[in-house]
Amino acid sequence: MKRLFLIGFMGAGKSTLGKAFAEYAGLSFIDLDIFIENRFHKTISEIFAEKGETTFRNIERNALLEVSDFENIIIATGGGAPCFGDNINLMNERGTTIYLKVSVDELTARVGLHKHTRPLLKNLSGDELKQYITSTLSKREKWYNQAKITMEAEQMNTPSDVTVLCNQLEKLLSNC
Repeated sequence: MKRLFLIGFMGAGKSTLGKAFAEYAGLSFIDLDIFIENRFHKTISEIFAEKGETTFRNIERNALLEVSDFENIIIATGGGAPCFGDNINLMNERGTTIYLKVSVDELTARVGLHKHTRPLLKNLSGDELKQYITSTLSKREKWYNQAKITMEAEQMNTPSDVTVLCNQLEKLLSNC
């Protein structure tokens, strides 16, 4: 039985690597944000706007509890999921947590390409976006660093980069 949790900042590649590794390793894949959106028939942004962050984090916690019972699965969490309540402890108890570590500059580049889809970020300039990522990442790293595995995920631009990361993840998991 395998249960893997990918954690890290938005843009770290949790969904990209999660889907690829699930196929590579014969596992199922769940993106926790999409799981929640399908359950509520609303986007994460809409849930946040309508219900507020506290209610959203409770919804996220309940979804995490539900999917953490699934077997032979890789779960891509939202960037903030490990940082609220005791979610990081829950994930560490129920499976293997993998922190996808990416530099602020690379995260800024990745997130900048899609910031129009993120309400909190869409009006930020390049420097403001970098400052937001730097500040938020520094607050979240104490939770991210509790992962059982930390994996550098800086290079994830091509399908071959993703294949290399799948091979690296397989080796890291075999050493656990």
